[in-house]
Amino acid sequence: MKQRIVTAIIALIIFVPFVIIGGLPFEILVYAMATIGFLELLRMGNIAKYSIPSILGIVLLWVLLRPEHMEAIPFMWLTKSEILMLIVLLLLSYTVLVKNKFTFDHAGIVLISAIYVGFGFYYLLLARDSEGGGLATILYIFLLIWSTDTGALFFGRAFGKRKLWPKISPNKTIEGALGGVLLAIIVSIIFQLIHPLEDSIIVMMGVAVIASVFGQIGDLVESAFKRHFGVKDSGNVLPGHGGILDRFDSLLFVLPILHLVGFFN
Repeated sequence: MKQRIVTAIIALIIFVPFVIIGGLPFEILVYAMATIGFLELLRMGNIAKYSIPSILGIVLLWVLLRPEHMEAIPFMWLTKSEILMLIVLLLLSYTVLVKNKFTFDHAGIVLISAIYVGFGFYYLLLARDSEGGGLATILYIFLLIWSTDTGALFFGRAFGKRKLWPKISPNKTIEGALGGVLLAIIVSIIFQLIHPLEDSIIVMMGVAVIASVFGQIGDLVESAFKRHFGVKDSGNVLPGHGGILDRFDSLLFVLPILHLVGFFN
């Protein structure tokens, strides 16, 4: 527990100033975290990080992270979707060149990992630069995720009886999940009273429900990954907490969904 607390404090001391500053420093940090998260998924899938598929995956990841107004790098004349198709063709060609030592399944892991992590962190950058107060938007989303985790933990311990999804995450309960949603709603109301965003309290409560539900789904998805690949944590970059994906699994689900429902753009 002591190690978890110390790591959390150090991580916040490093992360929060970058969020506040925004701009290029924040983009560099996000690119670094996304790359680490992507490599964590490759490690779980037994794909070497120093390999051609890994390099192709990182290229795709960085392209997906780039802002829409920037030209793609390194293929400046191609769109994101065109680069995605090119990477798909190169990965499939690689399966033939190495005589299926790198398989179709491996190619799928590389592609889904890059898309999943790439778009998740892309929307983190987009939320920070969103109209109407990007810093407040980021803070609000993080508070919803943290309050969901806290509510699920304490309500689960106090009232948890019925397992939510025992084959994937045996410690999670339905009561805990509902407690997470409830606390997220309460935090949403308090936030809106202290620092009103553009939408009404009712709308913000709806956003809280969506963020809380999909945040918990994102957490379950990460648990399913680890259970499938037989690992305890996605990585060890954060002692006591695991890897980048262990800490950002909820965020990678919440941010795209909140963008799709129009909370930020």
